[in-house]
Amino acid sequence: MFEKSFPQSARPALQYILPEFGLRSPLRRPIWTKFPTNCDAYLAENLFQTRSKKEGDRTKRVTGHGVNRKRKGLITEERGLFLEKEVKVQENKMGVMPVAKLLLTMSVPMMISMLVQALYNIVDSMFVAKLSESALTAVSLAFPVQNLMIAVGTGTGVGINALVSRSLGEKKQEYANSAANNGIYLAIFSFIGFAIVCGFFAPAFFRVQTTDPQIMEYGVDYVRVIGIMSFGLFIQLTCEKLLQSTGKTVYSMATQLLGAIINIILDPIMIFGLFGFPRMEVTGAALATVTGQIIAAIAGVIVNMKLNKELHISLVKYKISGDVIRSIYSVGFPSIIMASVGSVMTFGMNKILMGFTSTATAVFGVYFKLQSFIFMPVFGLNNGMVPIVAYNYGARKPKRITKAIKLSIIYGVCIMLAGFAVFQLFPGSLLGIFSASDDMMAIGIPALRTISLSFLIAGFSVVASSVFQALGHGFLSLAVSVLRQLVVLLPAAFILSKAGGLGACWWSFPIAEVFSGVICFVFIRYAYKKEIHPLYEK
Repeated sequence: MFEKSFPQSARPALQYILPEFGLRSPLRRPIWTKFPTNCDAYLAENLFQTRSKKEGDRTKRVTGHGVNRKRKGLITEERGLFLEKEVKVQENKMGVMPVAKLLLTMSVPMMISMLVQALYNIVDSMFVAKLSESALTAVSLAFPVQNLMIAVGTGTGVGINALVSRSLGEKKQEYANSAANNGIYLAIFSFIGFAIVCGFFAPAFFRVQTTDPQIMEYGVDYVRVIGIMSFGLFIQLTCEKLLQSTGKTVYSMATQLLGAIINIILDPIMIFGLFGFPRMEVTGAALATVTGQIIAAIAGVIVNMKLNKELHISLVKYKISGDVIRSIYSVGFPSIIMASVGSVMTFGMNKILMGFTSTATAVFGVYFKLQSFIFMPVFGLNNGMVPIVAYNYGARKPKRITKAIKLSIIYGVCIMLAGFAVFQLFPGSLLGIFSASDDMMAIGIPALRTISLSFLIAGFSVVASSVFQALGHGFLSLAVSVLRQLVVLLPAAFILSKAGGLGACWWSFPIAEVFSGVICFVFIRYAYKKEIHPLYEK
């Protein structure tokens, strides 16, 4: 009698419930039942009543017409009409675990992972510096290209991470799967683009920056290798973000750690020609890097296919979707631009500093390697915080969102304060890691102490920018980054270099950070009032 009132998708469940759908059992016979996912929402809305218990233990109480009896895990039929059942639904840990514990659980592995990423660049530069200052300068001039590739891979990954986490929080499994697979497609397209650009335009890039033939030769070789073989980088970054989006940060850390270990082992072997390998110098450093990335990418694919059960990876089943890609880049594109702005800033600073001496450019390159050890843990903290905020935003849990943001800001500021202390107290020791000459020491020690003043505010600014991304306001993150690194920093560096010389040029960093800190404070208050506070009222 109910057959016409239910859709086809609901009938697999109803055949266990109503005699009209084929139930052949005596009266009052208890039977086990399982509700298919695709009819669950319909049944809950049209046939059953739903209630919620404590957070993390949501219970559906389903009742029908006539006399009924409740039994745990059972359905009891009486007179062909129906009955009652309790079904417990286990929620993702990002919606139920205590926020402080969850943030550390999610972030610490990624902080270690990001430190490992920083180790890539530092180890390369440590060994390259032993070749010559020209080799170190070449790698420093190549950094904008390398950073741009990382920006595209990481920014796309941020969009994938946020979309997958939000979709899982909203219980949209198929959309989460589509987002994950479209992320793989985007990684492949990114590799093809950079392989073409680096292969053909590397010489032109270095001609703009220097006329030194040795620096140009080293730099062109380095950029061509890391560009043409960049598929490992993009696949690795995408796989890491997929693992992070489902809370499997330990696996993410393990794959990146594997790549870093391979890179560290191969660097001296390929640079200096050990154990029968040819001496490849700067080219060897690039080959060691991409080899580590490729191995990490292979490991990431395997781990996602075998262990990341929340997502289904299948490029055959899931095709390219313009809607999904737009959703990914609505958050990811501002992140790409934000990180790419760093490449533009680095390129501009290199041009300003080359006007003084190539040693100043080498110092700036060393600073960027060193500061990554301070900033990367904060970025790892952000990577742990973003899926937590995105998931709970999708699940409409404002208290958890607010607590995650507050704790992230506190942790981020503490990390940056520790970095500030190290740069102020031990600048000479830090430069010594890179076999710094006397000239590098003379320029570098005051430079590190001056630039590190910006760390006092950067902890808050960096975390706030990621909050905007998690809430879907990537444009605000972009605005802060452009303000800090282009609108304020480069003009300030140019003016100060003309007015006060090389020493004054370094003050552009703390000046820019003050401006961005103020803007971040204004924006985060706006985001709270617009996105988070209304959730308390619902």
